[in-house]
Formats: sequence, structure tokens, C-alpha cells
Amino acid sequence: MRAICLTLPTNRPCAATITALGEEAAYAVEHFDVEVHLLVLDSCAEPIRDEHAAAISKLTPHERIVVHHFDEARQRDFLQRVIERAGVTKPDLLLDLMLPAEVSYGACTNRAFLIASALGCASVHRRDSDSVYQLLDGEPVYPVHHELLSLGKRAVDAVPDVTRTRLDPADVHKPVAMVGSSFVGELSVDIGEIRDLDPALYYEVVGLWAEEGATAEERRELVDESFVGAGTDPFTHDESTLGTPDIWRIDMCNIGLHHEVYERVPLPPATNTIGSDYFLLHLVRDATLPGVVHNRNIVNYYTPERRTGPGFTAYQLRFTKFLLSMLYLYPVYTAMEKARGALLDENHHVRAATIAELAGRSTGADRAENVRRLDVVDRCYRQLGGKYAEFADHILPLRERLLDEAQADMEDFALLIEAWGALVTASRSESPARSVDDA
Repeated sequence: MRAICLTLPTNRPCAATITALGEEAAYAVEHFDVEVHLLVLDSCAEPIRDEHAAAISKLTPHERIVVHHFDEARQRDFLQRVIERAGVTKPDLLLDLMLPAEVSYGACTNRAFLIASALGCASVHRRDSDSVYQLLDGEPVYPVHHELLSLGKRAVDAVPDVTRTRLDPADVHKPVAMVGSSFVGELSVDIGEIRDLDPALYYEVVGLWAEEGATAEERRELVDESFVGAGTDPFTHDESTLGTPDIWRIDMCNIGLHHEVYERVPLPPATNTIGSDYFLLHLVRDATLPGVVHNRNIVNYYTPERRTGPGFTAYQLRFTKFLLSMLYLYPVYTAMEKARGALLDENHHVRAATIAELAGRSTGADRAENVRRLDVVDRCYRQLGGKYAEFADHILPLRERLLDEAQADMEDFALLIEAWGALVTASRSESPARSVDDA
């Protein structure tokens, strides 16, 4: 029997999501020979954590479902023990990269990866707190169904369980490294209001995440594909495709990853940067590891705090830093696309040292393009007026700091990749469930 980790990182109230996640875990053990470690990584303050704990206490017990509810103190205790055991250089910095004071989409998932390794899990299945499952005839449609059908199998052995196959013959004996789907509903990034206010400015701003030198047509195609997920069509029947995964059809709220991927390379630990958790999608595709894309899309919705006041400012800052991160990520993506199968060794393992080298090399990129990106954001947001103009005022004195942070984020990523193997090995010898009081 294999163990899997079904995880929910959260920093907002989501008791209903936890209840739904518990039901997905129950579905998994009812239909598959697995043990589910249901892992809630909770960064909320105590009153909200108590609500989450109450929701967890009401989950139906099952002998093959083990629930872990870790606040940040418990997470920090585990990470400190792992880092000490790993004997890595710059332990204090690594702890900050794994558990930063500010929001990091990559870091919260990296913590799930290490805890999953400590629990002996074969895969991690991530969901988000601002999403719900679709229904078919009144019953939830769980992505874990497709994830457990294929994840970790040799691609050739996964063929009977998918609707169609688009495998390269060279990849048939490689393991299925990723199974995922997308979302329906609102845009995955909360910028739809910009599109409603001024479609031309929306195209200009969103087009900033295209690679430098992209043509106008390439930028428009990118914008049209960006953040829209699977649209709005409801689920009616299962469809799944095995082969080189179309990563535009996969979202991190709806993904399962095999341990052979996340135990080799972590996610970028950038803070206050949306999209920092999508790196492994590129790696799986470019390394020619097979994946399955299915259509059990999750429903995305927005929480209200990101649209007014400090929440709006914080979210738009994360979007701006996402645009700046592209200066350093694109060289890595381009190099991985060129390397393709050479990113794997003879055992189909990702060559982590190669990825670390690419990340380190990209940190020397000329900042002129990022200066231009900030100029365009400033101009467009001022044209939008209102709270967008106020945001432009907010980041104006932060420009140099934001440019520095974008570069430092990639430097930190390279450092974390180099230390990751030692951290994973150390995590396997540490118990994440040890009480903080026992430390």
C-alpha cells in the first residue's frame, strides 16, 4: 500500500474547504489501495486555526486517513530539525526560505514536499483554500481519482486508464510524473477588473509577462491564454490525455506530483510573488517526463480581502513581482526547453545540479527590461485611476527594492536547489508529528 499526501496550505479561513478535502481523502481510500496523509499547513492566527481544528475534528475517522494540522510553530520545529540534520551551509537563510515571514506560494508547497518525504509518501496532491469541487448529479468530482489512476506508473502501464494517448515512443517507460487539471470560474489572477475597465491596458499589462523580444502576436496569444483556466463549462464526463503535458491546462490548485520530481528540485521560494509555484510544471514538460491532463476542473473563486484596501495593495504587489520574476525565469525555461531529455539521467531522474546551474546563471540578466516593466505598470495603473493610481504611488518609492528582490529571489532559488537533496534526505529521518512541546 502506498502513502500519499493530500495537502492544503492556507493563510485564510477555510473550514468548509477542509471538510471537502476530508471527503476527497475518504474517496481516495474507498476507491484505491492507499493511505492518505491529509496535511493542513495553517498560517492563520489562533482564532481561525481553532475553526480549522474544529472542522478537522468533525471529519469521519478512517484507519487509512491520518490527519496532520500544523501551525507555523510546528512547521518551524520540523524544519529546524531537518536543516540541522542536513548540515547545510547558511542554515538560518534556508529556514527563512522555507518559512518566510511573508506570503510565498513556493515555500508553502516546499514545506509540504519535505513533510511528505518525512511521512514516506509517494506523491503530493495540492489543493487551495479559495476553490471548491465541481458537482455531477449532486456528487463532488474529485481530481484525486485521475491522480491515483496514473501517478508513478510507467507511462505504458497508464495507457488503459486514460481517454487518449499522445506519448512519444521514447517516453513509454518513463514514470508518469504529474497529473493535473485546471479550474473553471473566475480568472486565476484577480485582474479581471482591469480587463473590464480598459481591455487595451489589460493587454498591455498582462503582456508584460511575455519574454523579451516577443512579437505583438505572441504577446496577444499569451494574454488570451493567461489565467483563464478551462473557462466556465461545467463537468459532464471524464476526459484524460497521457503524454507531454499541456501545462497551460494545469493549475497548482489541482495537481498531483510524483516524489521523483519534487524530491529532486523544489519550487522557487520567492515571497509576495504569484506564480512562484509553477516551476515544476515547466520542468516535467521540458524534461520529457510523461503527465496526464484531465478535466476534473476545480472551481476558483475570489476571497474579498484582495479587492480593497491593504489586501488590494498586497495582491497587486504580488502580481507586479510576478512580472519582474520573468526576467530571471525565462532564461531557465528556454535552457530547459533546449536541453529536454538531457535534463534526465539514465534512470529518468532530474539532474538537479543542472537546474541549479541554470538558475544561478540567470541572475546576471540585465535589469533594463524590468525597469521597463515597472514603467509600463506605473503608466497603465495611473491611466486606470482610482485605487490603481494609488497603487502606482505606493510602489514608486519601492522600485529599486523590487528590482533587487527579483534578482535575490532567483539567487535564493539556486541556493535552495543545491541544498534540497540534503534536506530531503534529512527529512526522511525526522518525524514531522513530534510535538513542539517535546522539542
